[in-house]
Amino acid sequence: MQMNRQRDEVAEDAPHVVIIGGGFAGLAAARRLGDAAQRMPLRVTLVDRNNYHTFQPLIYQAATASLEPHNIGQNLRSELRGRPIDVLYGEVEDIDAEAKRIDLVGGDHLSFDILVLAAGAETASYGIEGVEEHAFNLKWLPDATRLRDHLLQTFERLEADPALASSGEATFVVAGAGPTGVELSGALAELIDRVIRRDHPRLDPDATRVVLVEMDDDVLPPYQAASRQYAHQSLEARGVEVRTGTAIDQVSADEVRFSDGESLSTRTVVWTAGVRPNPLAEALGVELTDAGRVAVEPDLRLADRDDVFVIGDVAGARDEDGEELPQLAPVAIQQGRHAALQVVRTLRSKPTTPFHFQSKGQMATIGRRSAVAELASGTRLEGTIGWLAWLALHLLTLVGFRNRVSVLLNWTYNWFTADRAARLILRPSRATEDPTDRGN
Repeated sequence: MQMNRQRDEVAEDAPHVVIIGGGFAGLAAARRLGDAAQRMPLRVTLVDRNNYHTFQPLIYQAATASLEPHNIGQNLRSELRGRPIDVLYGEVEDIDAEAKRIDLVGGDHLSFDILVLAAGAETASYGIEGVEEHAFNLKWLPDATRLRDHLLQTFERLEADPALASSGEATFVVAGAGPTGVELSGALAELIDRVIRRDHPRLDPDATRVVLVEMDDDVLPPYQAASRQYAHQSLEARGVEVRTGTAIDQVSADEVRFSDGESLSTRTVVWTAGVRPNPLAEALGVELTDAGRVAVEPDLRLADRDDVFVIGDVAGARDEDGEELPQLAPVAIQQGRHAALQVVRTLRSKPTTPFHFQSKGQMATIGRRSAVAELASGTRLEGTIGWLAWLALHLLTLVGFRNRVSVLLNWTYNWFTADRAARLILRPSRATEDPTDRGN
């Protein structure tokens, strides 16, 4: 693990701010603090176990071969180039807030004057039997490539032996009908209908099933009733079987069992049913919310401390009604910017200010020319116009100019050809597959 000093003239006794996590919150904070470090004595270090930022809203497209993984990943050093920031490639093992020390895997240590914890979240299995052993996650880039390779290998096996469809090989279960589950289900149905049908002429596409399971009464639970109804109908029009009001009780290598006692043969379960804060939340040794997130003050600091800020999915920040803010990218980005400003105010002995989330609305796409968008103004969009709004927003917020150009070109190509990316199988056979191995 080596740090790349981008501005050697920074005094070693300058205040040292350490940011843990290069996701939406951490990267937003790093950008702002990097700008501040050009105007004041300040050392900034960003620590992440990956050397890249993942644009998670489009990770399902990498899993279904709409985009290549590198289209939604951005090297952190490249993104922060030109700012006086050290990027440390390493994994945090423990945090000693009192001693102002961070312990890294491998035995290295890092000291700080101010800490910004933006460690994000990970997939939550909620203790359901078999999820961690047999279900595929969809949180990180290795998850997406692993799922994509598994899907492509499955279609190859089905063409070689169509009879496998009767044993559940052609049944794909998506657990959780939030935005990720809805978008993945729609994309998978389109992949089968528009691409696999042509690539595998011996495969009967009608033998395949995409089953979306949601324990709530409808898909997209946080959305308005009209949006939920539109999404539900659009999914079914694409051939997705939507099972609402149903929970999953158990997942095995070849079956999923539901709370109503029914079971379904399948060898592919993708778990998008929820997330939990990074375990580093517990390392701070402070109060956690019922959701396991770190309780923070209105300015995003720990109670009774002026040297530790917690932001993003790991933070239990609340809105004006006392409800915890959703674990979404817009919240994380705004918190990252706010925390950076509060760090600067703290170093200048100025009082901090409370964080107020400015919602721009929410969006989810079901597939080509089908999406729902609920804007903060109260306007609701659906269909083609909602889809165009979804495309535009994601292009604008995607990290990295190269990625924006690549994604635009890929989407344009997909639109005119109804084709997908290269669809290369990069992993060996199913026998060595571990759906929960994240490779980091």
